[in-house]
Amino acid sequence: MKKLVIFDLDGTLLNTIADLAHSTNHALRQNGFPTHDVNEYNFFVGNGINKLFERALPEGEKTEENILKVREEFLKHYDRHNTDRSVPYPGIPELLATLQERGIKLAVASNKYQAATRKLIAHFFPSIRFTEVLGQREGVKAKPDPGIVNEIVERASLSKEDTLYVGDSDVDMQTAINSKVTSCGVTWGFRPRAELEKYAPDHLAEKAEDILKFIE
Repeated sequence: MKKLVIFDLDGTLLNTIADLAHSTNHALRQNGFPTHDVNEYNFFVGNGINKLFERALPEGEKTEENILKVREEFLKHYDRHNTDRSVPYPGIPELLATLQERGIKLAVASNKYQAATRKLIAHFFPSIRFTEVLGQREGVKAKPDPGIVNEIVERASLSKEDTLYVGDSDVDMQTAINSKVTSCGVTWGFRPRAELEKYAPDHLAEKAEDILKFIE
């Protein structure tokens, strides 16, 4: 039986795509760049916000200077509006509550920057006692580097055999492989099912409650 479940955040616990899109589009407009439809952002996210801005910028404009300009405007807007349209996926609050009641340790490992990761978790899941909530931090490699998972497993004082990693993207499946933990892909997130299947995850969840079966 698994004793620790580590969740990705965006596309796994929360549907945050509209807020990410609106804040990025705001930042692009402020800097004179074209914007994108919200659904295009499903394929821009997953590797941290600097990579998001690089993907959103037009060809020929993907410079470090432009990325930093967009980042500055994005952070000012997103820090004020990151809960406007974001919502937990169906069944997620109930799943987390059930896992907590069963004594399973819970954690979050996200490529979203640390301040926003912790703000969103505290806002949407105030009654859940997470063992650790980690986002992207200065000097720490982003997923799919296994460092963030290794850090959580160590802080939980458990083993990798005790751990289930849950995510919605190729980055998450690679993270589980690199971390040598059991993987679970979720089909309700930002990326298509085929992207998950390419990495042969140990489990695939069609709905939140499916994850309960994979704990045992």
